[in-house]
Amino acid sequence: QVQLVESGGGLVQAGGSLRLSCAASGRTFSNYAVGWFRQAPGKERDFVVGIRWSGPNTYYSDSTKGRFTISRDNANNTVYLHMNSLKPEDTAVYYCALGSSVVISRDPLRYDSWGQGTQVTVLS
Repeated sequence: QVQLVESGGGLVQAGGSLRLSCAASGRTFSNYAVGWFRQAPGKERDFVVGIRWSGPNTYYSDSTKGRFTISRDNANNTVYLHMNSLKPEDTAVYYCALGSSVVISRDPLRYDSWGQGTQVTVLS
């Protein structure tokens, strides 16, 4: 059974940085995409960025392009989300998710497994 565990959230001042981690276990991930999503109170779960577990492909949402960077450590089955120049509107619970295929999708329904989420709060 696939397990995804996020960590690294917390409180940060606007303009600051955080690095989130998503540790995966349970199967081989080489033919799947991994996505980061976020959900603020009262809002839908939004796509942030995605990466293929193997290969160079990444895809960023417009709101995070240039500020956030996704990377992976295949040897340790871990995907990272590096967040810089954080804004109060980035405040949300951040989730990582494993896709049902190698395609990076903005649609949460294209992802089969989800972590428990980690809270990011950006203070103005």
